[in-house]
Amino acid sequence: MSFVPNDVNNEQLSLFDSFTGLTEREQRVLSKSWAKPFAEIIFPAIDETPFAALYSIKSSRPNTPVNVLVGASVLQQLTNQSDDEINESLLFDIRYQYALHTTSFQEQPLSDRSLGRFRATCNAYYDETGVDLLHDAVMSLTDEMARLMKLDHQLKRMDSMMVASNIKKMGRLELLYTCVSNLVKKMQSLGLALPENLNHYTEDNDRNTVIYHNRSEETASKIDTILKDIKTLLPLCEGKMDDSSEYLLFVRAIKEQTVTDEDGNYRLRTASDGGMNSDILQNPADPDAAYCSKAGKEYRGYTANVVEEINESGDSLVTDYQFEKNNYSDKKFAEDVLNDMPSSESGDSVYVIADGAYTCDEELAAEKNVVIVNTNLTGKNAPDINADFEFNEQENRITKCPGGNSKLYQLFEMELKPFLPSSAGNMMLIISIRSPSKFTGTTI
Repeated sequence: MSFVPNDVNNEQLSLFDSFTGLTEREQRVLSKSWAKPFAEIIFPAIDETPFAALYSIKSSRPNTPVNVLVGASVLQQLTNQSDDEINESLLFDIRYQYALHTTSFQEQPLSDRSLGRFRATCNAYYDETGVDLLHDAVMSLTDEMARLMKLDHQLKRMDSMMVASNIKKMGRLELLYTCVSNLVKKMQSLGLALPENLNHYTEDNDRNTVIYHNRSEETASKIDTILKDIKTLLPLCEGKMDDSSEYLLFVRAIKEQTVTDEDGNYRLRTASDGGMNSDILQNPADPDAAYCSKAGKEYRGYTANVVEEINESGDSLVTDYQFEKNNYSDKKFAEDVLNDMPSSESGDSVYVIADGAYTCDEELAAEKNVVIVNTNLTGKNAPDINADFEFNEQENRITKCPGGNSKLYQLFEMELKPFLPSSAGNMMLIISIRSPSKFTGTTI
């Protein structure tokens, strides 16, 4: 498929254009809908040129117009539709055809798989080059959309969300079995000789026997068997499977889940061996998914950081986003946003509202004229030295310190009243005693 640009400036009006078939009243209503500003401002701003790298340089069947694919993807997110729903909207709703400049098309260019294949191609290009074409295209439209929505560029909101990967939670037995089974099947497909004791991994019912019909008391012995098979497999793969994804995941699982003893035999890694981090393989079906525990819940997948701006009517627009493994911290997201953010041209400060986990380099924020407004504290427990003070609200004094001293308040003169909350909740004053005669006070 070769790349052919869909130049909106040289469009030819067809005799069978669906817009000309509308009555004068219908055309007037259409021109007052959301489709007109999208067609005249947003759609022409879509730059197709970077996407040429996805297509063949040889003459062949022309591609589905890239600006239609990108524009449909934007409308899909704005209207919260599935691939099938946005395809139906383009087929039967004149507003979508008008917005995407397809009213003169004899046949609408999208099929039920067009968007899915387009995203898959963009993802493959990202994996190969590190360039996210869709992200760059959508972000290039934000200036036009922000101007259209009259957004306040001096006020932004930033937050992250967990994005679950559609994978099964695997125990260590199932994870190791799956990696070994995938590798054995790949070797068989390549015609490589296998020991007879490994042939069962290729049988259709073997997984049910090992995993689903497993009793808890059998788990240890089954893992031992798999570890012995791993030792048998490794020499058979050397120099023959180096470029195979099945082999690479197999090796990764071994390094993360096992260690070798003095005799060169494999055993499961334990806490005494250094444990395992959150980047370990969760499921071979999605090798990039990471593990994260947050607010008492387990997550396997990714995290997305979203920056949005709001207008006076309360309408918001995502002006930037970032997608990472779910063990990527909010602090790192804040640093990335600051590094990518241009300095304020007007000289006015840009306020970014975020929760308490978004900390950043104060010097970098000052350099970009950005103020991070944290809306609440992080959920970590207070240190004992701060948490174990007892206060008397009526007498405005400390009645007991962590060391049991009830007359600590006599060591300094301080009016505590401004720091006391209206109700008996968390105190707004944290005091750290360094010596009987010195202290520090921090208000938050």
